[in-house]
Amino acid sequence: MADILPEETKRFVRAALPEPDETLKAMEERGEGFPTVGREVGQFLRLLAHVTDAKRIFEFGSGFGYSAYWFADALPEDGQIVLTEYDTDELREARGYLESAGFADRAVFEHGDAMDAIERHDGPFDVVLIDHNKDGYPEALDAVRDKVAPSGVIVADNAMVSGVQDFDAILAALEGNDPEMDEESRGIAEYLLAMRDDEEFETSVIPLGEGIAVSYRR
Repeated sequence: MADILPEETKRFVRAALPEPDETLKAMEERGEGFPTVGREVGQFLRLLAHVTDAKRIFEFGSGFGYSAYWFADALPEDGQIVLTEYDTDELREARGYLESAGFADRAVFEHGDAMDAIERHDGPFDVVLIDHNKDGYPEALDAVRDKVAPSGVIVADNAMVSGVQDFDAILAALEGNDPEMDEESRGIAEYLLAMRDDEEFETSVIPLGEGIAVSYRR
């Protein structure tokens, strides 16, 4: 399975979005062939930040700053988003794009392992995005779960598909079976099962982009 939504539905969703500014256009041109969340998910992330009245946001995996752009646009001037990225060049690009958009003063740029970075930042966070190595999703959840504010949300990208995971195996695991699966698929499945069974969170999988799992802290 490669496509979550039919092509006409994707066109409809995109057509309902506002036109991007020059910074976003440049980022989308840069992102061709790069696994960004895409404009449809980006708009949804900005909406989540608005409806949670987010002041602090943390990203596990930021790439060149595409998702951070959407989040930062929703933050107040005294808000903060923590970007984490292993790749030095991509993190430098992220800084440049956020500076171009006027959001760099709201950003903290952490080079290296997101798991190390989260230990350096106390909560609470209003929004958390998990979008790094798929086998690391359960560990990321363990590290950040208690740092999520009441009424805050955790968003996991690639909840349904990506270039590395097995959709059918993850679905089988969610339906109560015990399929053979690779580490990336197991990481996604374990994350989704943990969130489904966590009474402190309410979770829904949204079929936008490659699937996002949105978990609201009660």
